[in-house]
Amino acid sequence: MDQDFAHMVAASKVPMLKPEVKARSTLMMTIPTEHQLKFNSIKDVKKLLEAVEKRFGGNAAIRKTQRNLLKEQYENFTAPRSDMLDQTFDRL
Repeated sequence: MDQDFAHMVAASKVPMLKPEVKARSTLMMTIPTEHQLKFNSIKDVKKLLEAVEKRFGGNAAIRKTQRNLLKEQYENFTAPRSDMLDQTFDRL
């Protein structure tokens, strides 16, 4: 019983994270490593989210361009059934 009691006392001393700290930590984990230093100084979660959206979200024109590029890459990568493997390789 003494060991169980000691374990419960030790566990109760662990500080609980505030929801805002949890949200900021979770958001920081989603940022690529090479960009984390730029965002680390922002302490407010709402401002951090706005900065991340601004940096990585882009506007509608950028998203449309990225979507079109992905479509082109997919079309270039896929091969019609009539093509032989070497023809697809040459095209790529």
